[in-house]
Amino acid sequence: MHSMVNDDGTARAERHGTATGEDGGAMTGKGRGRPRGRPRSFDRETALEKALLAFWEHGYEATSVSDLTRVMDIGAPSLYAAFGDKRSLFEEVVQVYGTRYGSFTDRALAEEPTARGAVERMLREAATAYTEPGHPHGCLVVHAAANCSTPEVEQSLRDRRNANIAAFESRIRADVAAGVLPPGTDAAALARHTGAMIQGMSQQARDGASREELEAVAEIAMSIWPRTGTHTG
Repeated sequence: MHSMVNDDGTARAERHGTATGEDGGAMTGKGRGRPRGRPRSFDRETALEKALLAFWEHGYEATSVSDLTRVMDIGAPSLYAAFGDKRSLFEEVVQVYGTRYGSFTDRALAEEPTARGAVERMLREAATAYTEPGHPHGCLVVHAAANCSTPEVEQSLRDRRNANIAAFESRIRADVAAGVLPPGTDAAALARHTGAMIQGMSQQARDGASREELEAVAEIAMSIWPRTGTHTG
């Protein structure tokens, strides 16, 4: 259920039954109706999605507050009251993006029994997600960092990307320990290779690569993975 927010950023109260005037008294006769001066309301979730698309398309640095208020169709005071400053809004956008558009990585790591299977699924799903119509191509977490001169934002995005690489490495090391991958596997290098592939596919999608082209890249990327015995991804 979407929350409605007044144009001054405050929560909108839904009134039922007897309407009241601005002084709280009951309104009757010709006085019944919407009180003058009542702030225009907006749907917070809809406004947040519009901000997400703006940041995704243009990156953090190139998206100004005036750009945001225009696409969100709210005033600057409303933006600050409802979302905080630009950086706070962006942090919320990244959280929403991770849940709504970027969750395929976490799902693959959680659901696939091997590192190879998880990475293969993740790259295949990235090829689809990064080229879907209806929203900007590529990955917001990768693209929003381009030309970013705000150290805190740049570091936050870097931490997210590095956390993914650490998760890949952890799964690879677990498979080495279990004998699914050869004991000499360089888990750190293989994890970083995976990170390079996912980030490169994002940029290729931005540059116009199709889903099929990215799927072919993913297939080549998986061909270098070592195998042991009869275990497969």
